[in-house]
Amino acid sequence: MNHTLSLTELLGATVYDAAGAVGGRVREVAITPQEDRARVSTLIVKTKAGNRLLPWSAVKSVNGGVRTASAASDWAADAGVEGLFLLERDLLDQQVIDVNGRKVVRVNDVDLHEEDGDKGIVLKVGSVDVGARGALRRLLKGVVPNPALQALLRRIPPRAIPWEFVDLVETDPARRVKLKISNDRLAKLHPADIADIIEELAPSEREAVFETLDEEVAAEALEEVEPKLQKSIVESLDSERVADIVEEMDPDAAADLLADLPQERTEEILEEMQPDERQEVSGLLEFEENTAAGRMTTEYIALGPDATVNDAIDALRNYEGGVETVSTLFLVDAEGKLVGMVPLAKLVLAQGDESLMSLVQEPLISCHPETKENEVAELFDKYNLLTLPVVDEESKLVGVITSDDVISLLRQKL
Repeated sequence: MNHTLSLTELLGATVYDAAGAVGGRVREVAITPQEDRARVSTLIVKTKAGNRLLPWSAVKSVNGGVRTASAASDWAADAGVEGLFLLERDLLDQQVIDVNGRKVVRVNDVDLHEEDGDKGIVLKVGSVDVGARGALRRLLKGVVPNPALQALLRRIPPRAIPWEFVDLVETDPARRVKLKISNDRLAKLHPADIADIIEELAPSEREAVFETLDEEVAAEALEEVEPKLQKSIVESLDSERVADIVEEMDPDAAADLLADLPQERTEEILEEMQPDERQEVSGLLEFEENTAAGRMTTEYIALGPDATVNDAIDALRNYEGGVETVSTLFLVDAEGKLVGMVPLAKLVLAQGDESLMSLVQEPLISCHPETKENEVAELFDKYNLLTLPVVDEESKLVGVITSDDVISLLRQKL
């Protein structure tokens, strides 16, 4: 039969040994994340002789106190808690990430579920209480008689987050590795949601999250973070880690980020980057930020004027750049001059052998690198553009501005 109790109820509970004698009281409840992220593995019991470690496998029941199948003399002395995650110390009153609600919350209590196992009862973390009920239970424990307290708590709606939707934030790198704490659930959210969550965390916690995220996910999230926080996060990480993340960013976003850093720091990061990515970003750093060149990306799909729809499909399959630029394909001649633009939507209804030149969008709108960003925004508005090619004085395609760049520009002016 399953039973639920709170961490607050278990802490301080009397522990009886196999003979029924009082052995001590529960001081801490621990899980071993390397073995099982949810199952309680150990109780730390405060006894007259000091703290003792009681393995959960020796616990027979938790109703009316913790009753064990072992003698108190068999409980090992507490020689340290390395490798253990302590529910009171490491979880109560701590901030955690609710990946389902896409927000940061503070833990007021922990709901534990008792289940029947093959070798006795099993106690697992079921959810974390982030509402008033958990806070009130802790506040009034021992002050109000338990029956009255339970009656009061039943009148308060629960605000609990299932444990599988909780991501922990551990700022100590060594402990994070030892306990196998990662942010895999967070990484599955949309980059904009990850950015919102990161902005709610303390500086050390932001750094910890960026250390655990995959470089590609970290890059996408960093692009969504407010510029001031971007700079703060980057300055908190070592140059090699920043380089790995920046390499995965859109070149224009990477250039904007590095342009806000001190020159010495920028050079350190560029030095750690791969040659191709370094050259691409370095080139964009030379342009003024409030111009078309300062807003453009050098990632786009360009094909020759004799290319077919099949050629375009092959190029799309092999494209590794950001998805923002693939809404339009660009046609350039042998000298690199822009001769046409083909909206991606036109490929859907076209035959495979059809020439891309027959699908070009008219009129062909472009701008120059030195065009002011206000004029760029006006072109997007006037012609309802998704992308705007940037060409030099010889009409050679040098970059592309996407609609998300313009949205970012307009947000900054609000």
